[in-house]
Amino acid sequence: MPATHLDSAILGMGGGAPVPATTLMRNEALLKAGALQSAIFNSANFALIATDEKGIIQLFNIGAERMLGYAAAEVVNQISPAHISDPQEVIARAVVLSREFATAIAPGFEALVFKAARAIEDIYEFTYLRKNGTRLPVILSVTTLRAAEKIIGYLLIGTDNSARLDVEDRLRWTEESFHLMVESVIDYAIVMLDQQGRVMSWNSGAQRIKGYSAEEIVGQSFTRFYALKDAERGAPSRDLEAARTRGRFEDEGWRMRRDGSTFWANIVLTAVLDHAGNLRGFAQLTRDLTGRRQAEEEIAKAKAVAEKTSLASAEFLSGMSHELRTSLNAILGFAQLMESEQPPPTPSQKESVAKIVQAGWYLMELINEVMDLAMIESGRLSWSLEPMSLADVMHECHAAIEPQAQKSGIRMTLPEIDGQCFIKADRTRVKQVLTNLLSNAIKYNRPGGSVVVECSVSAPQRVRISVTDTGAGMQPEHLAQLFRPFSRVGQETSAAAGAGIGLVVTKRLVELMGGAIGVRSHVGKGSVFWIELVTAAAPRLAAGDAARIPLTGPVIRPGAAPRTLLYVEDNPANLQLVEQIIARRPDMRLLSARNGPLGIALARSARPDVILMDINLPGMSGIKAMQMLRAETVTAHIPVVALSANAIPRDIERGLEAGFFRYLTKPIKVAEFMDTLDVALKHAEQDTAHVRITP
Repeated sequence: MPATHLDSAILGMGGGAPVPATTLMRNEALLKAGALQSAIFNSANFALIATDEKGIIQLFNIGAERMLGYAAAEVVNQISPAHISDPQEVIARAVVLSREFATAIAPGFEALVFKAARAIEDIYEFTYLRKNGTRLPVILSVTTLRAAEKIIGYLLIGTDNSARLDVEDRLRWTEESFHLMVESVIDYAIVMLDQQGRVMSWNSGAQRIKGYSAEEIVGQSFTRFYALKDAERGAPSRDLEAARTRGRFEDEGWRMRRDGSTFWANIVLTAVLDHAGNLRGFAQLTRDLTGRRQAEEEIAKAKAVAEKTSLASAEFLSGMSHELRTSLNAILGFAQLMESEQPPPTPSQKESVAKIVQAGWYLMELINEVMDLAMIESGRLSWSLEPMSLADVMHECHAAIEPQAQKSGIRMTLPEIDGQCFIKADRTRVKQVLTNLLSNAIKYNRPGGSVVVECSVSAPQRVRISVTDTGAGMQPEHLAQLFRPFSRVGQETSAAAGAGIGLVVTKRLVELMGGAIGVRSHVGKGSVFWIELVTAAAPRLAAGDAARIPLTGPVIRPGAAPRTLLYVEDNPANLQLVEQIIARRPDMRLLSARNGPLGIALARSARPDVILMDINLPGMSGIKAMQMLRAETVTAHIPVVALSANAIPRDIERGLEAGFFRYLTKPIKVAEFMDTLDVALKHAEQDTAHVRITP
């Protein structure tokens, strides 16, 4: 477009008509002063409005038409920009400018351009009114156009500010919501710190927990929250450094309130970074855990008191048991002597003595049950879980209880149990449980009745043993009381003696072994007591272990006798396994004993080179048996190796502290087992060279 035509368009003068020379000069100055490019005029991204010196619009570009909704013909040479602006905003601007420049400004176009007229340019936020009545926020740039120091017009460039204001509004709403949320949290102290640890913000939770108001603490160092000794040791700096290097640091400790009191706090420090990863400060979240800590301390104290009480109770019962057993020993001993005196006692005397003996053994059984219950409740019961043959245990219990059944005329039927059926349990305790159930089934049966024992798989890795009797049975409401201490349910119609402890002990023992117990009963038909125990694989050498056992051991010197190993073990399956291992050692022979006293007696007579000792033996523990062997001159030099299913580190430590030469755990690791035997044999040989044993 020729320059004369462009000038005419700028000033809104009719297209193609001759233009006066003065007007052309003014238009040329206008173009030069604004340094306007054709691209700007034609841009739809800017509302570009040019006016003459009186403020009447002379140019209204495409961007202005798009953004404001007016056609150029509707506004050029007709109105000023003030006419399409928010009048209240124009008035407000006029008031501000009049105060600033101490002059009166009419609330019109002058209010929009007054500051630009005095300077070169002014930029501010403003609001246009669109043709449809809606509002358009803009960033308005106002430039005074001059020629020869004379104002010849004004240039207004408006940029749509809606998106920025929307973002700011949302950001403001987010900040206000966050502030409201933070202030509403009263259980946590939420504090913002700068890079040096000075407080920048402080919520109501912080005021409640720490006692400072925001006015008192903002700008202060967070070190005042630390106990004096911790602050002097540099704890605040270490905590900030930990948060700075890790990004997040959490700790618990004592912190200070405004009044000098302390509270137990959980503190989380999080480093706050900018978009470039530079540290801006820290967010500190503090929670008062004093109540929880006090509760934990109270629980700990109560637990300590309970443990102390339990220990005192167990010691009391142990002492009472010793005293009662001593007295019962005399009663039963002399009563049995009276039965065998010459001349024999009269029939009435014999009957009286029999009652004394019967009552004495009943008291002994009661003492044993009370002691078992006390040991279980105090957690001092000695036991270990290991694989054992259910058939072996069942046969032993049957042999022990059969005389009682025959005496009462009760017929017992036991199942044929596969010899490969193994359970994971404590052998002594399983025998105690089964013996108690069988004894009760006989005791509370009818004359000439029967007891049937059945065995079945109840669930994967669970075996159920049921004991069915033909007694009087029990009412449904009585069944729940069976496993309560000193409950004598079902004994109202029976002459059998009992204190109601046996089933309680039985239940505790079964549950300790990971099993369960239950009962079904029908009045007039009898009862079924059942237990479930965990099954196990038969103890055997691990795959490949047998191949690693040497077929010959160390070479036996000509004329030298094989070395002797004594194994004290009550579990036949474990004994058979060790027999298989020792069978591959022609330099060794194996002796065995089923309990501690037998093992001690055999050690005295056979003088073995090494003793292998189980820990959980019936009657006397392996630790007690080992200590008795070490206390005797003839056996003190024999190395005693523990072999136990008690495999936690503390069990091993206790065993070694008690005096075992070595402590091996089940299942047996053959290589370790053989190496330990060789070390023990070498130790025994060296010891024998320095010890003279007198027969």
